[in-house]
Amino acid sequence: MYKYKGTKDSGSKSWLLQRISGLALVVFMIGHYVLMHYTPESGHTYDAVLGRMQYSWYRIIDITFVTLAMYHGLNGVWGIFRDYNLKTWQNYAIVTALIVFGIAFVAWGYVIIFSIPYINDVASVMP
Repeated sequence: MYKYKGTKDSGSKSWLLQRISGLALVVFMIGHYVLMHYTPESGHTYDAVLGRMQYSWYRIIDITFVTLAMYHGLNGVWGIFRDYNLKTWQNYAIVTALIVFGIAFVAWGYVIIFSIPYINDVASVMP
């Protein structure tokens, strides 16, 4: 039988952040879809991506998108594991693995975003 654990252990913060990050991801995905698929001049070539990434706000959007997506996904996976009555050491092992995995992949995404060079002459790369 379920025993009330108290507000601190109830997962309510995690539940709320899951909903907020999901809503933000929907907004970001709609923006991404419109930008990448309904704007013919946006293109998917290296030059088009390089041209877009000359503007810092594109990088900020991408960083936010990567971070929110990773948090949302890993929080969802943790929510699945929370449904099982695991031993304390198993909970710690799973949380540690999720955190390490999340940090590694977010860092990889940041490295990719920041490795795209800034070009002095933006007009030469913009379509």
